Amino acid sequence: MRASEIKRGNVVEHDGRVWQIRDIERSSPQGRGGNVTYRFIMYSVPGGQKLDVSLRAEDELKETELPRRAVTYSYKEGDAFVFMDSEDYAQYVLDANVVGDAAGYVADGIEGCYVQLIDDAPVALQLPPTVALAVVDTAPELKGATATKRPKPAKLSTGIEIQVPEYITSGERILVNTTTGEFSGRA
Repeated sequence: MRASEIKRGNVVEHDGRVWQIRDIERSSPQGRGGNVTYRFIMYSVPGGQKLDVSLRAEDELKETELPRRAVTYSYKEGDAFVFMDSEDYAQYVLDANVVGDAAGYVADGIEGCYVQLIDDAPVALQLPPTVALAVVDTAPELKGATATKRPKPAKLSTGIEIQVPEYITSGERILVNTTTGEFSGRA
């Protein structure tokens, strides 16, 4: 799999070990003839050791297929997240460090999640492309501001803060892109 095709949450093999991609930074060259580079922040699976790797767009990483199970979010126990298997109702407990930044998108009723397993132990969480979250707090809409495209900050039910269009009000449910962390529309 080419570096330009890798997404957050993918599990890859690098230097003989298994890693989960947690964050991707793309940098474009300013001059002619430069190569686009991708900086991957990866964590070892299992273990959670951090690694930064920079690759050109055409460089290859081997994607590793881990068995995965469709799950739904059940509840939070301390710092751990508890998910229930959609088929056999088995429970998988993922520590906060395994969930990482994805914790901001985990809410009651979330569907389309997968837990990846190694030897029947949960090691990674894959989120759906978008999740519906409630806006808890945002500035009121300005009269006559609907034609402008000025974003405003909004705090969501999971505690994360994103930029939303001015017409969004507190109490609304919105769709958030889990890859970019950006507003995707009303739910």
